[in-house]
Amino acid sequence: MPQHYRLGSVESSKYPVRKNSALFAFLDLGIPANSATRVGRRIGIVIANTALPDPLGLVVMDGTAERPNLASYVVIPARLHSTRLPRKLLLRETGKSLIQHTYEAARRAKRPRGVCIAADHAEIAAEVRSFGGEVYLTSPDCASGTDRIAEIAPLLDGIDIIVNVQGDEPELSGDTIDLATRLLEDNPSVAMSTLATPIRTREQLNDPACVKVVFAKKGSGVVSVAIRGSGLARTETTPDPFFALYFSRSPIPHAREWDDRLLVAEPSHFYQHIGLYAYRREFLMQLARLPRTPLETLENLEQLRVLETGHEILVGVVNEPTVGIDTPADYEAFVNRVRSH
Repeated sequence: MPQHYRLGSVESSKYPVRKNSALFAFLDLGIPANSATRVGRRIGIVIANTALPDPLGLVVMDGTAERPNLASYVVIPARLHSTRLPRKLLLRETGKSLIQHTYEAARRAKRPRGVCIAADHAEIAAEVRSFGGEVYLTSPDCASGTDRIAEIAPLLDGIDIIVNVQGDEPELSGDTIDLATRLLEDNPSVAMSTLATPIRTREQLNDPACVKVVFAKKGSGVVSVAIRGSGLARTETTPDPFFALYFSRSPIPHAREWDDRLLVAEPSHFYQHIGLYAYRREFLMQLARLPRTPLETLENLEQLRVLETGHEILVGVVNEPTVGIDTPADYEAFVNRVRSH
């Protein structure tokens, strides 16, 4: 079955276009409609009474359509021991454990079919079961959260996209999870996505614990499509997606001449990487089998393994900086926020 896309959203697919006599779409690209396949994966078109051979995949049916029905699932890797805040996922000064707060936050996402936890210890597994969560017990020897999720990925049969949510992100919004998922739905040739948010303080920019990301568009700019038919006439545009160039604990990009106004510029010059990832399931299982790479080891950032091995990472930008719980002060502030609501 072909995958269905919302009319006018000009999103891509590898599936063929269905003919539809009621609608007419054309590309504002200066090329003949029957040459649309040359545009690559970026956009699909529909021509009245025509089913193009092997076009790019916008499926339109009587002015309505749906996004691709890819099955996604959130997996939260959970490790009992932590250095700066021991056993933090089991802390419960709010009346709920930190891992329960994160689980409930992840369940607010609308696109994934469900949420589970990949735990490294029986204590965490018991805690998850106590509040009715789904949990898998994994090896304590997993080197990273990605490796822990990859261990249970073969068990998630029928799932296309796996979303990695950090266990110490109890205030993550469901919308951010949905965005990371949608990036992969909309870009079928890319295997991984993540998120970033603007950095607005010098302290945060210089903090090695705050991972920075630089990214850029890949393509020639905005694609425009005019859609007419059944009384409908409008033009919609979609920007080319952002692709990660590099992640670092250092301040990147480096401003040769510093000016505090750089921190308030729009769009932002500096972005914090939000440690949330969405992967295609098969890619995740392949990634976990790859050896650690030099830059990954140097920066201690597992996402660099993806870039160093020649793969792309999509980056979605959100204006909702999340607060990971890494220190006693972080947890105290979180408890105060919960109690104030």
